[in-house]
Amino acid sequence: MRQLTRIAVFVASATVVLAGCAQPETADSGGGEGVASDVQVGLAYDVGGRGDQSFNDAAARGLDRAIDEFGVDSEEAEATDGEPESAREDRLIQLADAGFDPIIAVGFAYSESVAKVAPQYPEVSFAIVDDAVATGDNIANLLFAEEQGSFLVGAAAAMKSKADHIGFVGGVEVPLIQKFEAGFIAGAQEVNPDIRVDTTYLTQPPDFSGFGDPAKGKTAAAGMFDSGADVVYHAAGGSGSGVFQAANAAKGWAIGVDSDQYQTAGPLRDVVLTSMLKKVDVAVYDYIKAYVDGKPLTGEQIYDLEANGVDYSTSGGFVDDISGQLDDYKQQIISGEIKVPSTP
Repeated sequence: MRQLTRIAVFVASATVVLAGCAQPETADSGGGEGVASDVQVGLAYDVGGRGDQSFNDAAARGLDRAIDEFGVDSEEAEATDGEPESAREDRLIQLADAGFDPIIAVGFAYSESVAKVAPQYPEVSFAIVDDAVATGDNIANLLFAEEQGSFLVGAAAAMKSKADHIGFVGGVEVPLIQKFEAGFIAGAQEVNPDIRVDTTYLTQPPDFSGFGDPAKGKTAAAGMFDSGADVVYHAAGGSGSGVFQAANAAKGWAIGVDSDQYQTAGPLRDVVLTSMLKKVDVAVYDYIKAYVDGKPLTGEQIYDLEANGVDYSTSGGFVDDISGQLDDYKQQIISGEIKVPSTP
């Protein structure tokens, strides 16, 4: 994998930090199977960027795989806390003006920006992760059944809870994150109808800092553990590291999200019971592959349990004893026997 270098690019209304990934021009100069490509991918991260150990990192893995296999060039742009909508628009415009095509916006916060910018560049292919609102002939919507994966980890939480009391920490209270909450509660109640589920959100829109504030995550989870919960699930991006810290202090369990966070939590890994896997890496890779193959995707692309777009992790072996039951639930969801709600 090539190394990323950091450069600063100034746009009209905000300073945008870009990670440029310069790729070789010839097949014998490195990477994957040595496939040369003139494709230039622009990837615009949400708050936290590459290194958040969660949502953005999942997108980065998909890009990295495409770089290795296809030799694509890439540029990575990172959002900042509290930036105005105009900054997101400028970030996409900067990438398009620089010749990047396709351009992938990571996160629903780019919805308005993609809807405004994509029509200005009809020859450029755009994709947005987690949004079905921005539509157009050159826009692909990469969507996930988060509620289905969350059902499975909710069931795991209920099976592992000794207190019959668990918690959910959401980063920002928006419909997308409510899907995680709804599935988690449904899964827990399928196992134990009387289980207590505490819920809190770190911020309310338009404040999206709840996805990048570990201190708030720690405080919220600590309150749940103090009130008797022994398993807490987070859907809070970079704030999840604080949830892991609280679980460690309370000698409780935490459940990760998006990526297999047992693999990224370092010394706190042993508090990660499981993670709800949201395979943004698969969606990003599939999108780039389709473009490289000359068949750009458009419209809604749904990644659910049946499509292997969501799942639960088994790293650490902490759910090995209940994996059979969880897999039974998975098949019941796929068959339609269990209908998982998408709203709390």
